[in-house]
Amino acid sequence: MKLSYDPKYNVAYIRFHEKLGQVSTIKISNDMNIDIAPDGTVYGVELLNPKEQLTGDHGVLIVESGGRRHEIALVA
Repeated sequence: MKLSYDPKYNVAYIRFHEKLGQVSTIKISNDMNIDIAPDGTVYGVELLNPKEQLTGDHGVLIVESGGRRHEIALVA
């Protein structure tokens, strides 16, 4: 898993798998897209405007997976 954040455009991306071949993007809302393969494998989740979506005073996106904690700062 890889976390990335672009402060210039305020976009976060959580990548679960490398994109191998054809990928479709499903728009979940105005603030979230999911990249998915034809077999249903989820490659990643894109959060648009995560600073506005995620509340709290910490300004950090936290993802826990496989017993590991990953943090990405949401600062400009």
